[in-house]
Amino acid sequence: MTEHWVFGYGSLIWKADFPFLDRRQATISGWERRFWQGSHDHRGTPEAPGRVLTLTPVPGAVCSGVVYKVTEDVFEHLDHREKNGYRRVTLDVDIDGGDRVLGTVYFADHDNPAFLGTAPLAEIAAQIERSNGPSGSNAEYLLEIASALRVLRTQDAHVFRLESLLKGRGC
Repeated sequence: MTEHWVFGYGSLIWKADFPFLDRRQATISGWERRFWQGSHDHRGTPEAPGRVLTLTPVPGAVCSGVVYKVTEDVFEHLDHREKNGYRRVTLDVDIDGGDRVLGTVYFADHDNPAFLGTAPLAEIAAQIERSNGPSGSNAEYLLEIASALRVLRTQDAHVFRLESLLKGRGC
């Protein structure tokens, strides 16, 4: 059975609802995570989309997350989970400990119909606060990611600032 690596930078860090052979902390270079992708199917609805993470290219940036070793059959599940504008790309992934592997990364660029793009952080936090979908509240998604990043001992100014704004709103 063919094995692959899949890099997670968002909910894949804390919600591994698929079988995997190995899980390790890892990074990708040249990318930052941002709450710029609309979620019409998981953390929002078509009428009131939530905001979920995608990646944006930033020279010199490093994005921390986890990498999973999986078998080919897992992609059917992941492709369904990461629908609504996400596509697969292959990037170099640096695994903690020094190994470098080619990994599959799901990301949504500005050309997909669900892309919301940048907005003032206070507006993003307000949208996250009020959004709910079949997979739960958008606030839960943000708080789970912030918690998971702390477990990984990684900093992410964008995520932690949104978390602070959300908690300041009473969430």
